[in-house]
Amino acid sequence: MIVRLTLAYDGTRFRGWASNAGQRTVEGVLSASLGRMLGEVPKLSVAGRTDAGVHARGQVASFRAADAIDLDRLQRSINGMLAPEVVVVEASRAPEGFDARFSATAREYRYRIDAGRWPDPFSAEFVWHRPGELSLGRMREAARPLIGEHDFASFCRRPRSGGTTRRLERLSVSRRDRVEITARANAFLHQMVRALVGTLVRVGDGKLDPAEVVEILRARDRSRTPNMAPAHGLTLERVVYGRLPKTI
Repeated sequence: MIVRLTLAYDGTRFRGWASNAGQRTVEGVLSASLGRMLGEVPKLSVAGRTDAGVHARGQVASFRAADAIDLDRLQRSINGMLAPEVVVVEASRAPEGFDARFSATAREYRYRIDAGRWPDPFSAEFVWHRPGELSLGRMREAARPLIGEHDFASFCRRPRSGGTTRRLERLSVSRRDRVEITARANAFLHQMVRALVGTLVRVGDGKLDPAEVVEILRARDRSRTPNMAPAHGLTLERVVYGRLPKTI
C-alpha cells in the first residue's frame, strides 16, 4: 500500500529536505527512523524539497509499504524518535497511484517578517527580524503583475534541468502581528520565494519602484534580484491535491 505522511518540522538545524551525504537533512533523519521501524529504508517522494533552514507545517511525503503496517504505531514510533523537531501530524493510507510530489497541484508558502525594533527571542528562528516600517500598498502593487504564468528566471537559482516557467496563483501581502507574504504556485523553483520576498521588501522600504519589478521579471536575469530574504522566515504551510480516488 501507499502511505501518506503529513509532516511538520523546524528546519533550523537541517541542511534542507533532501538527503545529502555528510549532511543532516529532514529526509535523512526521517528515512533512518522509518528504516528502524520497517526493517528497510523506503523510497520517499516529497511535495516540497525545502531548502536549508526552511520550515514546514504541512509537508507531505509518501512511500510504498506492506499492507500489514500499523499506521498508528508508525506515527507514534517516528514521533517518539524525532519530535518535537520533526513531527508526523498524520499517517494515512493513500489511494493507489498517489505520489506526494506528482499528485500535488499546488504548494503554499508563507514568509513572516518582524518589523519591530527588537527581535522576539521566542520566535526569532521562524521570522525575519527586519526593523523598520514597510509600505504594504507598494508591495501589493509590485506583487500583482507577478501573478500568473511567467518565466521566473530572475527569481531563482537556475535549475540543472527543466525550465523556469511557473504558474504563480497567489502572492499576497498582509499584516497581523507581523508582515506576512503568502505565495502559492503549481510548483516553485529553487530559492524562488525568498527572491520574491527580498524584492518586495526592497519595494516596501522605498529602495525599488513597484514598476521596476515587471522589468526585473522580463529580464530573466538572476543578477537583478540580489536581495535574498533569509531562509528562516519561510514555512511550507500546505500542499494542495486535486480530486483523488477515495482512500481504501
